[in-house]
Amino acid sequence: MTIYLPIAELPIAIFTVFAMGLAVGFISGMFGVGGGFLMTPLLIFTGVPPAVAVASVSPYMAASSFSGALSYWRKGMMDLPLAGVLLTGGLAGTLAGVLLFLWLRMIGQVDLAIRISYTLLLGAIGSLMLVESLKAMARMRQGLPPTVRRPGTRAWFMRLPLKMRFRRSRIYVSALPVIGIGFIIGLLGAVLGVGGGFILVPALIYLLRVPTQTSVGTSLVLTLVTMAAATVLHAEANGTVDAVLAFVLMVGGTMGAQFGARTGQTLKAEHLRFLLGILVLSVAVRVAVDLVSRPADTFAITQEAQP
Repeated sequence: MTIYLPIAELPIAIFTVFAMGLAVGFISGMFGVGGGFLMTPLLIFTGVPPAVAVASVSPYMAASSFSGALSYWRKGMMDLPLAGVLLTGGLAGTLAGVLLFLWLRMIGQVDLAIRISYTLLLGAIGSLMLVESLKAMARMRQGLPPTVRRPGTRAWFMRLPLKMRFRRSRIYVSALPVIGIGFIIGLLGAVLGVGGGFILVPALIYLLRVPTQTSVGTSLVLTLVTMAAATVLHAEANGTVDAVLAFVLMVGGTMGAQFGARTGQTLKAEHLRFLLGILVLSVAVRVAVDLVSRPADTFAITQEAQP
């Protein structure tokens, strides 16, 4: 059974899209990540134009992060003042990302930019996660305790102005690096269709020394707001949000996340990071192969975007 995607302008098997949403939702629930960095390449692999894939994943990311953010808020594992400062940079980064996306479409290089960015980003993140998980598992085999990072701040942050105290996270840092981190996450979300949680959570933990559970809950707020803003801006400025595609993905992703969360609770954190690192690296390699391989159609006719 096929459906026609009006914005992507191609027919696609509805069960294929649903299965993709289900699979990525399962992975998201199991590993605790947004899944946008996997969903966008998968859509591109199935023939969806990269510009439409990036924009249509944004509402999927917003919907998937809503339930998680609500759960963490009810449990009190969320630093709302910290989320507010992050959003100051995040919304500015989202606007800048949409404008950059629009400019890349105007010069006809958006597809190439997305593929190269995914190759570099996923390759770097996957390698770091794989190395860290292997070191952690080696410590476990030797009977050594895991490395514990206590909340606090690094010394160089203390020399920056505009310091603020975030009581829930138990940190006292300048607002400037917090705004900078939010800007980068918002920019990546708008350009690549990723929620940024797999970058934001490690940044909050290792750079700002925010407790892990508070980092996850706070990152969900940033993902929710920036992805909702990216959806509206992409629809208005670029017209690349395919509502039919986004809806099918959201249905499958919501169902898959429930099963993935139950599976993830049975695995150790080191093993989860190891498996996720392999998965991320595999996607990076696949995107890189498609980038350098000879296309099936060496010629294409495209309509130039109007400024």
